[in-house]
Amino acid sequence: MNSDSHIVGLIAGQGRLPFMVADGARAAGKRVVCVGLADQADPELAKHVDVFHWVGLVKLGQWMRKLRREGVTETIMVGRVSKRQMYTPMRIIRYLPDWRALRLWYGRLRVKDKRNDSLLCALADELASGGIILDDSTKYCQEHLAKEGVMTQRQPSDFEHKDIEFGWEIVKRMGDLDIGQAIAVKEREVIAVEAIEGTDEMIQRAGSLCKAGGWTLIKTAKPNQDMRFDVPTVGPGTIENLKKNHAKCLVIEAGKTLIVDMEETIKLADKYKIAIIGM
Repeated sequence: MNSDSHIVGLIAGQGRLPFMVADGARAAGKRVVCVGLADQADPELAKHVDVFHWVGLVKLGQWMRKLRREGVTETIMVGRVSKRQMYTPMRIIRYLPDWRALRLWYGRLRVKDKRNDSLLCALADELASGGIILDDSTKYCQEHLAKEGVMTQRQPSDFEHKDIEFGWEIVKRMGDLDIGQAIAVKEREVIAVEAIEGTDEMIQRAGSLCKAGGWTLIKTAKPNQDMRFDVPTVGPGTIENLKKNHAKCLVIEAGKTLIVDMEETIKLADKYKIAIIGM
């Protein structure tokens, strides 16, 4: 089947982002063809797209065949992928890669490290070699990007401003090294750093380490963020988690952070008196 500019492909992982992209693309008059990653994507997503196929997590050739058969070239890849599952004892059998995945790992990444940035760029190159071109993941949900300034009724205190100034440069350095996207700070002391566990579990760890509460979460894009993948995301679940773990301030990068269900997220933050700031 020939490619069609009215068709958009969607490679979907976990969470609400695939729903936001699917709904936004259809609102823009696009036909959405989705390949949902097995054990990751939400089955309900099938109701929000025109065509839905399940595919293996490391079956790149399968992704490409399913998309190409529907006439897809332009494709968006969004949604979390649980890295923990990739480290289970049965991972070799459960996630047996196809030849394209093996070529990516042992060919395109042979002289590179295996960090997220290198892996995702190599993945994009491999998909492109088969005619599947990854596009800006925020293209169909621009209205959900964080705005600059304080977005809540509660303003950050002078102490929190100092923590933000202190932590911003540190988290940007982390992004440069492709370690993580978030840190927890209080009184210009780093409480916790995000790594493979993800932001939600890092928040829980920060709460357990700072029982007095009043700490700030700073979450940013990488200095040279590739908007095709791994765009920072927060939402109502983030706010609930911050409340549960006694944080008082959330700092995110304006124009480069997606806020899931923005209105609900801000209302919830106001309810809990948690400040949200777009830097």
